[in-house]
Amino acid sequence: MSHQAIATAHPLQPLPPGAFRILQITDSHLYADPHGCLAGINTLQSFQAVLEQARALPAEMILATGDLVHDASPEGYQRVRDAFAALGLPVYCLPGNHDLPAVMSRCLDRDGITSPKLVSHGDWAIFLLDSTIPGEEGGRLAEEELDRLEQGLEQNPGKHALICLHHHPVPVGSAWMDRMALENPERFFGLLQRFPNVRGILWGHIHQTYDATYRDMRLMGSPSTCIQFTPRVDHFAIDNEPPGMRWLELFPDGRIRTGVQRLQRMPLGLDLSSVGY
Repeated sequence: MSHQAIATAHPLQPLPPGAFRILQITDSHLYADPHGCLAGINTLQSFQAVLEQARALPAEMILATGDLVHDASPEGYQRVRDAFAALGLPVYCLPGNHDLPAVMSRCLDRDGITSPKLVSHGDWAIFLLDSTIPGEEGGRLAEEELDRLEQGLEQNPGKHALICLHHHPVPVGSAWMDRMALENPERFFGLLQRFPNVRGILWGHIHQTYDATYRDMRLMGSPSTCIQFTPRVDHFAIDNEPPGMRWLELFPDGRIRTGVQRLQRMPLGLDLSSVGY
């Protein structure tokens, strides 16, 4: 597995015909209470600030990769939906361990916001997986989810594939976080290795950037729109990096160009002494 440099600002270069840009928004952790804070940060305000930056990055769609609402409340999802709908882009959602998938779908699925299993766009097939285990922080891909993925890949051999889920399928070097990783990565990667058209895997959950390659597949973890976790430490620790999002440019030849865009400064109130979330 080899790591690659991560861009910190978008170059805004014109894209060639057939290429398109998507934005990943993840781990917003909104609450029923609009004043709800996580480690001192008002998560609604930081979410809105990141989406305001998203307006300046022309894109075809948004991928929302879980933990959208910290308390899985209908009120929290309503705020997520209102904020996404104002962008005027298709938004495709998958659940995280803090979400309740049924509540999430019921509250979000309208106004161009949906929770599909597969999005086909141009030369690409984008798969959205549910890696949640009810009541657990860690993740697992159920056999029916893997079967659905396998069938979708078999039916789209001529398209490049981007696989999206919430939980990280590889260790990120933080013992406390890696205890909440995907429980069955061997089964997952064993399936993907049978399909040479899989170009990338994208996830949330880790509240930090991760960019590596494995067998020609790009592996990408991304920052949260609220608090960030300190990379490569064995205990829970909050980083002082600002909230952000990931952008991805997908090309007709299967290439992925990607980077992270952050707010220019940390929102007020961050409590670096917090011992959990």
